[in-house]
Amino acid sequence: MRAVIYARYSSDSQREESIEGQIRECTEFAKRNNYTILYHYIDRALSARSADRPEFQHMIIDSEQRLFDIVLVWKFDRFSRDRHHSALYKHILKTHGVKVVSATENISNGPEGIILESMLEGMAEYYSLELKKKVERGHKENALKCKSNGGTVPYGYFIDHETHALAVHAEHAAVVREIFDNFAKGTRIVDIVQDLSGRGILGSYGHPFTKERIRSILRNRRYLGEYKYGDIVVPDGIPAIIDQKLFDKVNKKLDERTITQAASKARDLYILSRKFYCGICGSPMIGECGTGHYKGQKHYYYKCSASKRHSCDNRSGIKKDWIERASFLVTISVVLNDKTVERIADAVCRMQQKEDPAVTVLRDQLTDCEKRITNLTNAIEQGVLTPTTSARLEELEQNRNTLLYSISQLETKEHRLSRFEIASRINRYRFSDIEDKEFQKEVIGSFLNSIFCFGDRYVFTYNSKSKAQVLTLDEIKTAFDTQLKGPTPDHSGTSFVYLKDTFGFVISKDGLEELYLKYNS
Repeated sequence: MRAVIYARYSSDSQREESIEGQIRECTEFAKRNNYTILYHYIDRALSARSADRPEFQHMIIDSEQRLFDIVLVWKFDRFSRDRHHSALYKHILKTHGVKVVSATENISNGPEGIILESMLEGMAEYYSLELKKKVERGHKENALKCKSNGGTVPYGYFIDHETHALAVHAEHAAVVREIFDNFAKGTRIVDIVQDLSGRGILGSYGHPFTKERIRSILRNRRYLGEYKYGDIVVPDGIPAIIDQKLFDKVNKKLDERTITQAASKARDLYILSRKFYCGICGSPMIGECGTGHYKGQKHYYYKCSASKRHSCDNRSGIKKDWIERASFLVTISVVLNDKTVERIADAVCRMQQKEDPAVTVLRDQLTDCEKRITNLTNAIEQGVLTPTTSARLEELEQNRNTLLYSISQLETKEHRLSRFEIASRINRYRFSDIEDKEFQKEVIGSFLNSIFCFGDRYVFTYNSKSKAQVLTLDEIKTAFDTQLKGPTPDHSGTSFVYLKDTFGFVISKDGLEELYLKYNS
């Protein structure tokens, strides 16, 4: 029988050694019952009250391939401590020809076995719920007495092991007061960080202070002496380090700066960030802002990041408003139309039908392995049986099982979209107001994969799958070689290129300008 082992421990009172013990006992059980172990599925520090466990779900999905017959667990409570989840997933496994077996709980296959298994599952669920109630009750009692329930200790405090409550760390508390005082006087957070770093002062657990850590300290109400755990709030529950007046002054300044920074970011938002690349060196085109000599007007544009380091000759900037608007317009006019959507859906379907090269290699290895098994089996049937041939046959069979499992893993991971799914993904962007700014951001953010600028022409690529990777400059040049070197293209009669999880085309700068003027006239 082919089997896999599922092992798990929760975060309450178990650790890594628990996994080792479970696997050891399951392995010994497998040997006694002539099970061949193919794989271990292990979830660490995850409760069995929930079925949302990564390796558990992978095991359920893998069972569809019918590569194993048994899921071996140390005890049934490792599989689940929820009767409904247990029944549901055991039923799913059963439909795939897989049975859950406990290595330590001997249950027969008869009617009495069904009753015993149900009792064990009920006891496991009862134990889990009872333990949860006890832990919550203990935490609540601690909270009412303002004692620590674990978690991160704020910088400036330590846990008094006699009282189990927070106490002031004199040296660190002085640093906390200094941070509050300096910020209240107008010192920038970045300057506070640099000052502390220059003096060799470290934060919690010996880590350097960061801007985010300083902000967290300035917002933390525990420095006022406020104890909080869940819904329980106790003013003056712990020793205060900062008084109310200073805390309020600091947080008012923080709120004012947050509003100012948010307004600045909204003004200077560059929606092509991480999508716009230089066609000369492949570096990202990043947002820049400059002030003109005439009336001091601000100008926003994109510029090759490598040119700032003088490692790329592409020093010209591209106007932010023009390229963002043009990118949106070329998308809805060239890509989002009936004819193009049909062509894209058909081409992507054909592309998906090509088998993963890794699967092809594994299949070749599997064919070779099965030939060797056949040859060795024939030799044994003819009387050639030695300890060496027997060991070799066992090794080949194990190798075959491993290859079958690897192939199934790769095939399971690859979700192939149907023609309808591909067309639907594209069509959902077609029927909205093109003047809607949020719609423009959604089209560029979700659909556009990348833009490469080659001076007089641009390469646009789009996602045919979610989380498609951005192509490298070399891949772009190889795929669009003819269009980049041939006659200058426009936006009509566009020739699409399909590769990896993207498709794309080349358009001239004049073609972009024409579309821009057409829609903005």
